[in-house]
Amino acid sequence: MIRSQKQHAVLPSATHDEAARQDFMTGLRVHVMREVSAGNRTIYDSKVRPRFQHAYGRAPADRHEVRREMNREPYHQAWGALLRTTQEMMWESVGSSIERQLDDLIARNNAPKARAGGSLQLDPELEVPRYQTATDIHVMPGSYHSDLCDGDLTAGAIYDKGLYIYAMGGLGDSNQDIGRGCIAYLKQQFPDLKPQRILDLGCTVGHSTAPFAAGYPGAEVYGIDVGAASLRYAHARAESLGASVHFSQQNAEDTNFPDGHFDLIVSHVLLHETSGAALPRIIRECRRLLAPGGVMTHCDVPQREGDAFDLAIPDWDTYNNNEPFMGRMRDADLRQIFTDSGFARNRYFDGYVPNDKLNDDKKVTFRGGDGKKGKPWAIYGARA
Repeated sequence: MIRSQKQHAVLPSATHDEAARQDFMTGLRVHVMREVSAGNRTIYDSKVRPRFQHAYGRAPADRHEVRREMNREPYHQAWGALLRTTQEMMWESVGSSIERQLDDLIARNNAPKARAGGSLQLDPELEVPRYQTATDIHVMPGSYHSDLCDGDLTAGAIYDKGLYIYAMGGLGDSNQDIGRGCIAYLKQQFPDLKPQRILDLGCTVGHSTAPFAAGYPGAEVYGIDVGAASLRYAHARAESLGASVHFSQQNAEDTNFPDGHFDLIVSHVLLHETSGAALPRIIRECRRLLAPGGVMTHCDVPQREGDAFDLAIPDWDTYNNNEPFMGRMRDADLRQIFTDSGFARNRYFDGYVPNDKLNDDKKVTFRGGDGKKGKPWAIYGARA
C-alpha cells in the first residue's frame, strides 16, 4: 500500500472524488510501469533484435537504432500511448483540484504563521530562459515557471502533488529521497565537508532542498529557481515543515551571489531539463560560486547504464514526454564540460545513489520501461 503524502501548510486537499481519481492514477501508473512496461523487453528479445540481426548481420549498435525499430511495434506504440495518456491524466487529476482551491491556498500562504527562519526574494524582471518556456516540461501544464495571478502557487502545488503520484510514493512521504540520498553520498565520500553555505539549483518546490537543512545543521541553505509560483510554494512548504531555507528567483546560469560564496552546490534532476548551451554556463557559474575545497554535485538520471535497449527506453521521454534535453544530457561528456568550466580534471567524480535506499516503504519501487526495478540516481560532481 502506498503511504500518504506528508501534510504541510499549503499541500492541496482533495475531495472524495478528487482523491479517488488521484489514487486511480497512482494505481494505473504502478500497473503500467510494473506490468505493461515489461512487455517491451519481451518484444525486443523475441522479435525486434532477431529481425535486426537477420537484416544487418549484427545486433543494434546503440539506443537510436533500438528506438527506431521499437517504434515500429504495435505493442510499443500502445505502451507509449498509454504512458503519455497516463501522464496527461495525472496532471489533470491534480490540476483541477488545485484550480478549485487556489484562492484558499493563497489565503493560507498569506495568513500569519510561525516561521522557521527562511526567506523569499522574487524578481519580477527576471527573464525565464526560452528553453523553459518553449515547452511544458514533463507535460506539466504551464511547466514549473508559469505565474498566473498575484500570489500564485499553482505551479508549485501541481508539481508537489503530481510528483508524488508520478513517483508512486517512491520518493518518500515528502518527495525527499533524492536530496536525502545525495546527502548520504556526500557524507560517505566527503566526511571532511562541513559546509557553512549550501546552494540548490533549480529547486522548484524545495523537496530536495529542505533535507539539507536537517542534514547539515547550522548551515545556511539557499534554493534558486526561475519560477515565482514554485518558489512561493517552496517557501511556504519549507517554513511549515520547519526547514530554514532562503529561496530566491534566479537563473542558475548567472546568479547574484558573490564569488566563492558556497561550500556545497547541488542540483536534483536539473541537468536533463536544461539545454545543451545552458548546461556548461551553469557549471561555470558553479565554479565561480564555490569556495576553495567546496563540492559540486548534480543528482540526475544515469547517462549510460545497461545495454542498447536499456538506454533506448528512457529516450521515450526525450521524444514523447516533453523532455527534449534528456538525450543530449545522456550523450554529454560531463567530465570534459566540468574541466572546461574550470574544475581540475582529476577532481571530477561520479557515482550512484538508489532512490529507494532511504525509503521506509519498500513495497513501492519505480520501474523502468522494461518493467525492471528502477536504476539508481546518478551523481556527477567535482571538487574545487
